Amino acid sequence: MSNIPDELNYTKEHEWVAGLDDGITVTVGITAFAAEALGDVVFVQLPEVGSTVEAGESIGEVESTKSVSEIYTPVGGEVVEVNQAVVDDPSLANSDPYGDGWMFRVRVEGDPEDLLSPEEYAALTAGES
Repeated sequence: MSNIPDELNYTKEHEWVAGLDDGITVTVGITAFAAEALGDVVFVQLPEVGSTVEAGESIGEVESTKSVSEIYTPVGGEVVEVNQAVVDDPSLANSDPYGDGWMFRVRVEGDPEDLLSPEEYAALTAGES
């Protein structure tokens, strides 16, 4: 089973959300489960800083040697930062998905999409492995 940090929330589309408790800005990335399923990530496209996004919206993509997968935003608001390091070195999504491989940050407006607890995400991925 993939590493599933306890301090994060998750989506059914295999994104993670950090910082939801402060209610202002959250960090979003793809989970280790998603990174493993994709294989070697070779390209990452992220939203533009300053763009407004809606929860559940496709806002980028991750391309691997196997396939292309969309990135969905679990929260609505304004994109305040993107991780240029993961754009420049997409392999960070594989090597450190919960650290240096984060994707973007959003200043939250409104309620997040249906987020899963670590336990709920573990149950979801157990059925997909």
